[in-house]
Amino acid sequence: MKIYEKAPAKINLSLDVLYKREDGFHEVEMVMTMVDLADRLEMTAIPRDTIMISSQAGYIPLDEKNLAFQAARLIKERCGVREGVYIHLDKKIPVAAGLAGGSSDAAATLRGLNRLWNLGLSVEELKELGAELGSDVPFCVTGGTALATGRGEKLERIDAPPACWVVLAKPPINVSTAEVYGQLRASEIRRHPPTAQLVQAIAAQDYQGVCSRLGNVLEEVTLRLYPEVRQLKDCMERLGADGVLMSGSGPTVFGLVSKETKACAIYNGLRGFCKEVYAIRLLTAPMLAD
Repeated sequence: MKIYEKAPAKINLSLDVLYKREDGFHEVEMVMTMVDLADRLEMTAIPRDTIMISSQAGYIPLDEKNLAFQAARLIKERCGVREGVYIHLDKKIPVAAGLAGGSSDAAATLRGLNRLWNLGLSVEELKELGAELGSDVPFCVTGGTALATGRGEKLERIDAPPACWVVLAKPPINVSTAEVYGQLRASEIRRHPPTAQLVQAIAAQDYQGVCSRLGNVLEEVTLRLYPEVRQLKDCMERLGADGVLMSGSGPTVFGLVSKETKACAIYNGLRGFCKEVYAIRLLTAPMLAD
């Protein structure tokens, strides 16, 4: 038996850090949504009690360092599964890009193995397992659009943003999330994103209101450490995107665009700046219903 799962990328329409918690994590407030750029996973049950992963991408680990492997091991151990699984990962999402590719792969693995092994876990149980793997995994389990708080694991489903095109561009560098958060001084943040107003604009399906309320406090750190990201953001703004923001800790920058012709023009303009450029749509439907 084989199970197939799609693992879409996420973008942050808003990312705010409120303070550093006593447990070392940062208290965040984020609006996250998914886009139609996705990895695809094929899961096959095997009788031998082992986990095997393959991929066409030669640049990702295929062992315990891979989040999909960790997700498979976790759900196997918690549910007492004695059989194994072979996972083929067709990788399309850029790595270390601020797009939660690894987290989405882990979430897809949890969803898929819940079906493959007939475990009967609820959505909440899958999200609880996901929270042990990473802060973005619970959101990626369900997808859709959500307001995330805590360290990112507390989720409130909200309306999908107005339908539009998204142009994603990743410069040829990798950014360490730990490094960016390590250099962030939460107490010194002077300008916080208007997250509540962004949520209101989404609810009203006010596209221009959404574009004008994008915000990410991590930009200040990443743009200082990696000038290429600032150049890319400036370039996308010059090319006429309606709203431009860095996703997560970067280095990927995205632009919201209302018209397909404009999205194609921006895509073509950015291709001379970096190789990894995508013109895609927002994904408005969730992966799983809460």
